[in-house]
Amino acid sequence: MNGRPFDLAGARLVLLPSGGVHWPETGTLIVSDLHLGKSERMARRGGPMLPPYETRDTLRRLAADLAGTGADRVVSLGDSFDDLRAAKALDAADRDELAHLAAQVQWIWITGNHDPGSVSGGTAVAEARLGPLTCRHIAQAGATAELSGHYHPKARLSVRGKLVSRPCLIHDTARAILPAYGTYTGGLDWTDPALACLFAQGARAILTGPVPTCVPLPRAATA
Repeated sequence: MNGRPFDLAGARLVLLPSGGVHWPETGTLIVSDLHLGKSERMARRGGPMLPPYETRDTLRRLAADLAGTGADRVVSLGDSFDDLRAAKALDAADRDELAHLAAQVQWIWITGNHDPGSVSGGTAVAEARLGPLTCRHIAQAGATAELSGHYHPKARLSVRGKLVSRPCLIHDTARAILPAYGTYTGGLDWTDPALACLFAQGARAILTGPVPTCVPLPRAATA
């Protein structure tokens, strides 16, 4: 499985092509912002009618990452479900598949701003300390050794005159913000001011894809 290693607070982590992060030393797979049930929530609130298969696709990729890494622990960094009603409205087959995955490993659900916590096994917490790292949904100013999600960072850059847009992980020596893992999730531009106060000069972005690629974070997005 292709992946791009990076270091945070002495932990050797690997960004996978899917946007998940593998911590081989601890057998942990970390994902963020699955937003399961998003198509149902959008339709319920009068939004566009999207094909209702994003949950199945997200779970398929999650199962593949679990199999490929051999991880025995999953940490989901919040917004695992698009809202509580969406969680309850999951297709029966998708709900069974999620329960099946959660039963195979230790599963930690970090509470996000969209979801109330675990609805399918595992443990729901506001944040989790794993070795030197603190896992939470939204980055906190001044925090160190922090893994979070929430912002759905997305890189947009020109490659050979063609615009490329891809979810990305952003990190410096203090923290990493994971890309959204869910199939229907959008993204916040990596130069957005909301990210500027969170990263120091020299921050890097790792773009997801078949071969994750590391590039400097544009100066407009650094503090």
